[in-house]
Amino acid sequence: MTPLRTIAEVAERVPERPERVIVGIAGPPGSGKSTIGALLVDALDSSMLLGMDGFHLTTVRLAELGRRDRMGAVDTFDVEAFVTTLQELRFTGGPVSAPGFDREAEEPVPGAIVIPPEIRVIVVEGNYLLHDSAGWERVAPLLDVTFFVRLDDRIRIQRLVQRHIRFGKSVAAAAAWATGPDEVNARLIAATAARAGVEIELG
Repeated sequence: MTPLRTIAEVAERVPERPERVIVGIAGPPGSGKSTIGALLVDALDSSMLLGMDGFHLTTVRLAELGRRDRMGAVDTFDVEAFVTTLQELRFTGGPVSAPGFDREAEEPVPGAIVIPPEIRVIVVEGNYLLHDSAGWERVAPLLDVTFFVRLDDRIRIQRLVQRHIRFGKSVAAAAAWATGPDEVNARLIAATAARAGVEIELG
């Protein structure tokens, strides 16, 4: 599979049709999914970005489940709510409300995003769009086209460390999280790459 190397190439792979199109952009933490998603929305008419991070379980719920110390793992999201939102985007004609995510507080923000019915293309970005168990297997069939973002691991981890520092972690804690929980998740996500229709490697 020859990876796409420009946003223009990615935009060309998005189907043009009267009904709504849902695009999935998957990849490991720090690979640039959010940035690519935002650039793709800028390149397309009548489009909006929906991030999977808004479907994180709250920190209170994660603590109750004993999962707070590995937030971002596949079982720390509300997959039921995520699938329901995608189904509403696919099958209903009205506006759809979805959560955003506050990175400083590390909390979902209910109702932060409202997608009106006239939006033709929804660009969905997230780690586990191509995961095939624990309820996530219902996600990919709701997507019209899927992309997997690749990035050199060294650069990706550097970006993660800087992101964690930016949102309040110490240098040591940022490095420990990027090479610990984030890297465990990255390996699981990398195994889903073959399920993508196309790979993206912008560098």
